[in-house]
Amino acid sequence: MPNQTDEANLLVVDDVPENLQALQALLQAPGMRVFLAGSGEQALELLLAHEFALAILDVQMPGMDGFQLAELMRGTERTKQIPIVFVSAAGRELNYAFKGYESGAVDFMHKPLDTHAVRSKVSVFVDLYRNRKRLARQVDALRKSRMEQELLLDELRNTKSELEHAVRMRDDFMSIVSHELKTPLNTLILEVQLRKLQLQRSNLAAFGEERLRQMVEKDERQIQSLIRLIDDMLDVSRIRTGKLSIRPSRFDLCQLVANVLESFGAQMDICGCTLHFEPCGPLFGRWDEFRIEQVLANLLTNAMRYGAGKPVSVSVRALGDEVCIEVRDQGIGIESKNLRRIFCQFERVEGAGSSAGLGLGLFISEQIVKAHGGRLLVESEEGRGALFRLLLPCNGDSAG
Repeated sequence: MPNQTDEANLLVVDDVPENLQALQALLQAPGMRVFLAGSGEQALELLLAHEFALAILDVQMPGMDGFQLAELMRGTERTKQIPIVFVSAAGRELNYAFKGYESGAVDFMHKPLDTHAVRSKVSVFVDLYRNRKRLARQVDALRKSRMEQELLLDELRNTKSELEHAVRMRDDFMSIVSHELKTPLNTLILEVQLRKLQLQRSNLAAFGEERLRQMVEKDERQIQSLIRLIDDMLDVSRIRTGKLSIRPSRFDLCQLVANVLESFGAQMDICGCTLHFEPCGPLFGRWDEFRIEQVLANLLTNAMRYGAGKPVSVSVRALGDEVCIEVRDQGIGIESKNLRRIFCQFERVEGAGSSAGLGLGLFISEQIVKAHGGRLLVESEEGRGALFRLLLPCNGDSAG
């Protein structure tokens, strides 16, 4: 049984109904549909509505004869490839066969028709039609397969590019981490070696009370620096795996900011930065106190790094359904093209007075703020300082 997609339509055109019925009975077979037309005009209507594997045209018909119909078929894009077989009851002396071939026919049969010959010839053209359709499907399948392969290749290229970028980021990260970890570690190791040398020489006088206090403070700073680096790396891992936890509790945001600023006072003095604070009175709400302190510490650290020793201003206030913390410096500023990039992993502002770091602080800070349902915004121009604005939802529990 032929595949349904390979079903072939045959068109038979003759002005004598008996001839149409006879050819229909002769040609009817599984996988073939025979369409009958009693005139050239009816045939044209069928040709516009269906696709045909073969057209069998009677030559002598009133109105539009078979030759005229063939010329119209050959002049139309939709029908010009349909094989045409002419049939005629006229004598061979009229030379209709020659005219039929000139009209583009592939064969010419004289009436009365040879049943076996008709079936054989029709079978040949139907097989050619089906093979042509199968070939067209195969070509379409190949074309589709090629397009899918091209899409797959594009995806592979993109994946390769992403992997290469990830490898570069990993290598850059490892390079930055190793450098940043070595800085406090080298200082600690040097201090330990100096103390070990003094002990070997029994020079205990080198460890007076004031000297010990200085060494302990210096060690503590280096250890805290290491802890911050490790905490940043752990936070990045938590963010990537969706495990950054937020534990809200009720506290006074204004008091938290004041406490953080007080802890930064000595560092600000060392950097030569004057700190201005504009409190607004009690501002209670439910946020993660540790995480908000972490964000504020990151913003203040950046203000010190890039503030060029100029004043840093911090303010806290309520804005409708939000609370706002602003940290403004007057340092080197940020180019407009980098305003979005600074919130990406391992990105740092480069310029005069900038210092090293993992480039994770603002990335982590933004993720923390987003986890609270808030926003971290920045306004800056190169050479004119930067303003970071931390906006948090009040959660219905804030009061000025």
